[in-house]
Amino acid sequence: MHEKDSSMNDLNVVIMAGGKGTRMKSKLPKVLHELGGQTLIEHVIKVAQSLGATQKIVVVGHQASDVQVALSTHPDLTFALQEPQLGTGHAVQMAAPHVSESGVTLVLSGDVPLITVETLSQLLEVSRGEHLTLLTLNAPDPYGYGRVLKLQSQRLGQTEIVGIVEEKDASPKERLIQEVYTGVMVIPNVHLKAWLSKLTNHNVQKEYYLTDLVKIAVDSGHVVLSHQTHDVVEVSGVNDCAQLAFLERAFQERRARALMLQGVRLADPKRIDVRGELVCGSDVSIDVGCVFEGRVGLGSGTRVGAYCVLSNVEVGPGVTIKPFTHMEGGDKPADSVSIGEGAQVGPFSRIRPGTHLGAHVHVGNFVEIKNSTLGVGSKANHLAYVGDAIVGDRVNYGAGSITANYDGANKHQTTIEDDVHVGSNCVLVAPVTLGAGGTVGAGSTVTKDAPKGALTVSRAKPVTLPNWSRPVKKDKS
Repeated sequence: MHEKDSSMNDLNVVIMAGGKGTRMKSKLPKVLHELGGQTLIEHVIKVAQSLGATQKIVVVGHQASDVQVALSTHPDLTFALQEPQLGTGHAVQMAAPHVSESGVTLVLSGDVPLITVETLSQLLEVSRGEHLTLLTLNAPDPYGYGRVLKLQSQRLGQTEIVGIVEEKDASPKERLIQEVYTGVMVIPNVHLKAWLSKLTNHNVQKEYYLTDLVKIAVDSGHVVLSHQTHDVVEVSGVNDCAQLAFLERAFQERRARALMLQGVRLADPKRIDVRGELVCGSDVSIDVGCVFEGRVGLGSGTRVGAYCVLSNVEVGPGVTIKPFTHMEGGDKPADSVSIGEGAQVGPFSRIRPGTHLGAHVHVGNFVEIKNSTLGVGSKANHLAYVGDAIVGDRVNYGAGSITANYDGANKHQTTIEDDVHVGSNCVLVAPVTLGAGGTVGAGSTVTKDAPKGALTVSRAKPVTLPNWSRPVKKDKS
C-alpha cells in the first residue's frame, strides 16, 4: 500500500449546489429537480456516502433555504452559503473553513447526478492523497469544453497536466485536443487553503475559477495528474429540461440493463421506469410501460403486464399483475401493501395503501381496495369497492358491491368472515359483520350484522304499474 494512502481515510466531499439554473425555466432550484425518483443532488450525496466521505459539505446559494429544507433528512451534511455566487473557485472558498486539515477534498456538482463510485474511486487512487487530480473526458466533439494541456513529466515518467485552456482562448492546435475537463477535481487538503487564497477574478466574468488551481499548483512546483473517463453520460450536467430528459433515459437504460443481467425479462428495456428500488426474484417478467416507485419487491415467477404502476409494494411469488393496474403503498408500516403468492390482480385494478391480499386472491377489472385484508382464495372480480374491511378466506364479492365505510365524519370497519358470498350490487353499511358461510342476496343494502350460514336479503318490494307511459320531450317549435 502506498505510504500516503492513510490520508485517504479523511475524504471531504464538496458538492456545489448554489447555481440558479435559469435555463430550467422553473421556480424549483435546479438541484431539486428529480431523476429516477430522486433529486439530482440526492444522487450525488448517495455517491459521496458510498465513497465513505468523512465530511460532506453542500455549497448553497440561490434559494438556499429551499435546498437545505429538502436535504433536512441528511443530518450529516454541512452547509456553506455562497452569497453572492462568484464562480466555482469562490464556491470552494466558502466550503474551505469546514474542510479538515488532512486528507483530500473531492469537488462534485449537484447537477451531475450519474457520476459513478467506480470512476471516483479510480480518480482518488490516482491522486494518492498528494496530487491535484482532474477527472477528464475524451470527447469526440470537445467544442465548448476546457482543453487539458499535458506535457511528458521527467519526474513521474508519465504525462502531467500543465494547464486548462478555454475554447475562446485556445489556439487552432489546442482546439484539436479531445481531452477535456469535466468539473470534478481532487485537491490535497494540505495545499487547499493556500491555493484557494491565490485565486483572482481577473477575467471577463469577474469570477473566481477553480480551474485556475492548475496553474497555481504547477507554478508552485507540484505535479497535476488526471484520470480519464470514456463515459460522457456520467459527467453530463443538467442545464435544461432537455438534458434532464436525456439523463433520465440514460439512467433508466442502466437500470434496465442491470435488471436483465440479474435474469429479469423485460419486453422492451427502453420502456421501463424505475424511480426507486426494484428487487426481483428469479423468472420475473415485466411488459412495456411499467413504472416502479419507492421500494418494490417482485417474487419469483411474477408477471407484470403492460402499463402498470407499482409504488411501495411487496409482491409474492407466482403473482400475475394484469395490464393497467395501479398499486400504491405508503412509507409507513400501516400503509404498506402486500400481494400473496399466486394472486391475480387486474386489469384496471387499483390497490391503495394498507391493502394485503392473501394467496391466490383474484382482484379483477375496475376493483378498488383500500386499507383492507383479503384472505386466501377470495375473489372480487368486477366493478367493486372494498374499503376498511377484513375479508376472510374463499369469499366471493359480487360485481358492483361496495363497503360504505365513511359516514361523513369517521371511517368504520366491515368484517366478512370465511366462505361468504356477496351478491352483485350490494351495499354493506359499516360497521357491519357478515357471518361465516352466509349469503347476501343481490341488490341488498345491509345495515345490521348477518348471522352465519344464513341468506340475507334487503330489497324494496317490486312494484309494477301497467300501461305506464314514458315522458316525451315537448315540441319547442
